Amino acid sequence: MGTLTRLQTAMLIAFLVIVWGINWPLTKEALQDMPPILFSGVRTLIGGLLLLVVAIPRYKRLQLRKNGSIYLISTLFNVVLYYGLQTIGIHYLPAGLFSAIVFLQPVLVGLFSWLWLGEMMNGMKIVGLILGFAGVGVMSAGGLSGHLSMTGIMLALSSGLSWALGTVYVKKVSSRVDSIWLVSIQLTVGGLLMTGAGSFIESWSDVNWRPQFIFNLLFISVFVIAIGWIVFYKLMNSGEASRMSSFTFLIPLVAILISTLFFNEPFTFSLLGGLVCILASIYLVNRKPAARQAMPS
Repeated sequence: MGTLTRLQTAMLIAFLVIVWGINWPLTKEALQDMPPILFSGVRTLIGGLLLLVVAIPRYKRLQLRKNGSIYLISTLFNVVLYYGLQTIGIHYLPAGLFSAIVFLQPVLVGLFSWLWLGEMMNGMKIVGLILGFAGVGVMSAGGLSGHLSMTGIMLALSSGLSWALGTVYVKKVSSRVDSIWLVSIQLTVGGLLMTGAGSFIESWSDVNWRPQFIFNLLFISVFVIAIGWIVFYKLMNSGEASRMSSFTFLIPLVAILISTLFFNEPFTFSLLGGLVCILASIYLVNRKPAARQAMPS
């Protein structure tokens, strides 16, 4: 993958934050029309099949025998566990609150990248990561007034943990695999597994194929799943994993704002406080330490 310019990086980050933020309230709405495991599998499978069209002409880069274990591990953490746990868990909590808990992920990515990838960890970055998670917590505080499901919290935390592990693993092995094939296989195989499990556990007769559901399903499959994962890996491979992940703190903010504007979730001062913390987090994580000046003799 080529090096990205600052403008390209900014545009890709903006795209990812917006579509992945919109994903949460759309998923919450779509689950009214389709059982969770089936929905998780179908949306992922559609995204994977779309990317296979792009990947097949690059068949020489597949190297399935050599990289089979990489595809398998990435599928497990980034698709089966991440999407499966979140799609089941979002039933138990408001969409904005659930997404906020999942985004412990950037803090974990920062920690795991320091431990396993040898990325630099300094005081500013530590403070920035803590501030980012604190901002997510402040934003979610408004959702704590209602019934709080411990099952939902544990599923959200597990979803974030699996995504963090998958992100750092892919960053570590990215030079050994073709990114298009990696995303295509993990989505297609993961989608097939979850669709199969959903077909066994749930019922297709419970699906309500109304136009709004079809639109939500296709939007999530194309923009959130297929294009979103390609953009995510493109950004991850263009810089430090922890720096890139700091921007994902903005995703639950978008999710909460969309839920507030279109799904009647209340606006609170906690949103403003959380935004301040998140912006400070992104600044600190991405700020380069000042070079130490030599002491005069």
